[in-house]
Parts: sequence; structure tokens; C-alpha cells
Amino acid sequence: MTRIPADPRSLPAELRPYLEELVRRTLAVCGPRVVSVVAVGSVALGDYRHGRSDTDVTVVVDPSLPAEALDDLAAALAHPSLPCPAAGLELVVYPADFAARPSGEAGYLMDLNTGPLLPGRVSFDPAGSPAFWYVIDRSVAHRSGRLLYGRPAREAVAEPARSSLLGALRASVREHTDGDGHLADNRVLNGCRSVVFCRTGRWSAKRRAAQEVAASEDRFRPLLEAALRSFDRPRRFAAVLPADDVRAFLSWVAERIEETAEADRAGRG
Repeated sequence: MTRIPADPRSLPAELRPYLEELVRRTLAVCGPRVVSVVAVGSVALGDYRHGRSDTDVTVVVDPSLPAEALDDLAAALAHPSLPCPAAGLELVVYPADFAARPSGEAGYLMDLNTGPLLPGRVSFDPAGSPAFWYVIDRSVAHRSGRLLYGRPAREAVAEPARSSLLGALRASVREHTDGDGHLADNRVLNGCRSVVFCRTGRWSAKRRAAQEVAASEDRFRPLLEAALRSFDRPRRFAAVLPADDVRAFLSWVAERIEETAEADRAGRG
């Protein structure tokens, strides 16, 4: 088993001690039932912004892990018991048998949100959570996850089916169009990431995706450049973007997703 990344320098310097301690505490609670611990999100995609980004972690465990261990793990990792240097920690625990197969469901054993700028939350019931967050994160984990401990991400976490990923993108755009609880710049940049996925079939860092879309879509360039400038600031200084422009852009993103889904269906016909 790999207990730390083969090259710790591949992790942001601000997060290295924290992630090493997170792995140590996870092993202390869950012991040999830990299969893999993988960094996903902005760390995996090489776009972590200190003071702005969360740190996202996927944990895969043997299904025999006792339920009470999940309570203990949540307590051991909760901020400020384990002070989170990022804006927040979003950690999801999956049973190994679920994680190893393609799925469009949430499927987790535990979902923990904690940190200085993230509302605290712990859930043990995947039925109460929108599945799209988890489908996208598992795809990122499979393709780009940075191993912190255990089996390689490609072995431990299956790639969801493309139809499930496009469905997740639809749901993501609906969520960001509503806008509740999301910064405007993040809504726009997530939309850019969805467009780049539809065009290329790959996950891109948000800023890189916005730059690609801005280069090809003149009418949205002012909005995307404003979102990029805002994204470079700490969360508390995020800019207010024109609401009508954000909705128009996300409506355009939704159309691109539907075009991609229709092309896929035609290709199978």
C-alpha cells in the first residue's frame, strides 16, 4: 500500500501536512479496511487556489467497515478538531463494491463538509443528496485523482457511464442556474467546465476551461473574464456578476449539453 503520494510535491504546499494528517487519522479510525484515499477536485485538476478552493477527498473502504466508525471518522476530521487550511473539506466515503462499478447514483456511506468557510454537514444517507456532485467527482477521481493512500484511483473508482455524466452535467447546470448558495463566478466557471467536457470528453480546471470558452465565444467573453478576475480573489471578495448575463450563459451551456447528448444518441442509432 502507498501511504503517502509518490511525489508529495505534486500537492499544494499549503495542503501537504493537512492531507498527511487526514490520511493518518483515517487509518487510525478505519484501519486495514481503508482501500484508497484520493484527492479530487481542484487538487486533482491542478487548479487549487489557496483562500478560495475547497479540498476534495474520496475515501474507499471495505464494505465491512462498522457504521460506528463513520461517526468516529467524521469527528476525527471535523474542523477545528483537524484545522482545515483550505476554504473547506469535502470528503466522501464509498464502499469498495459500489465505487468499483459504474453508477449514476450518489452511493456514499458518508459525506462530510467541514472547514472555516464551509457550512458544516455530515450525511449518511445518499438518498437525500443530488447525485450529480458525486458522479462528476468519481469521474475526476478515476481519470485524474491524486493518490494519498492505497490502491490507485483507476482501480478503486470506476468511471461512470457517459450518459450518467451528461445527466450529471444537466443537473449541475440546473443547480447553478437557480444559484442558491453558489458564488456567481463559480456558477459561470462550472458551466465552462461542462462545455469543455462536451467538446473534448475531458475534465478541465475551471480557469483553463473559462479561457478556452472565452477564446471561442466572443459574446460571453466579458462575463467570463469578469468571472476569472473574481475567482482569483478570496471568497469574501467575490464579485457580483450581472444576473441576467449569468442566466443567459448557463442557458447556452444547457443547450450545448443537449446537443452533445443528441449527437451521442444519433451515433448509437
